[in-house]
Amino acid sequence: MTFSIAARHDGRFGIAVSSSSPAVAARCLHLRPGVGAASSQNVTDPRLGGRILDRLAAHGDARLAVQEAGEGTADLDYRQLTAVGPAGPTAWFSGARTLGTHGAAVGPHSVAAGNLLSSGDLPGIMVDAFESAAGELEERLLAALRAALDAGGEQGPVYSAGLAVVADVEWPVTDLRFDWAEDPIDRLTEALEIWLPQRDDYVRRALRPAAAPSYGVPGDQ
Repeated sequence: MTFSIAARHDGRFGIAVSSSSPAVAARCLHLRPGVGAASSQNVTDPRLGGRILDRLAAHGDARLAVQEAGEGTADLDYRQLTAVGPAGPTAWFSGARTLGTHGAAVGPHSVAAGNLLSSGDLPGIMVDAFESAAGELEERLLAALRAALDAGGEQGPVYSAGLAVVADVEWPVTDLRFDWAEDPIDRLTEALEIWLPQRDDYVRRALRPAAAPSYGVPGDQ
């Protein structure tokens, strides 16, 4: 019920995800500044995303982090996992009970996975789109998500989508999501077009509020 891509770029980590289920980003998307990105999807156990990030924080090896996070875990056959660390190969796992047509693909700086897909080629299409795209990490992740949708996406329509990125501050510098919509990836695209030019200004508001710009909203004198 889900397709996603996790990636790194210039010290930042991000994930883009879409699904026929509601609020997919709330369950599947896990990021930690300076550490990495992880997703837990299919029949989701959100605890596994945090465990992968804990292991990445300990040693930085994505493949080992996925393996360690799954050790001794009940019902691992139902889970689909991905991980990206600060360097080295990216990683994935798909349990024997992953739903429908499913698959995963890795690139130098990214990993994509999905289940109940229209085609097993979809993860490779996402990785190729990300690795060949230009621009900010958010734009490259969105290019991968749209490439998947254009190539057929899930076997049915998608209704939720999310995109988040962490950088060198303690909170996500981008965290956009649509939890239930007829066209969530289109709406995510529109939201990113509005958000991205203002992203760094909102970081400045937190770190140096006296130097941050005002947007002239009503009541702001």
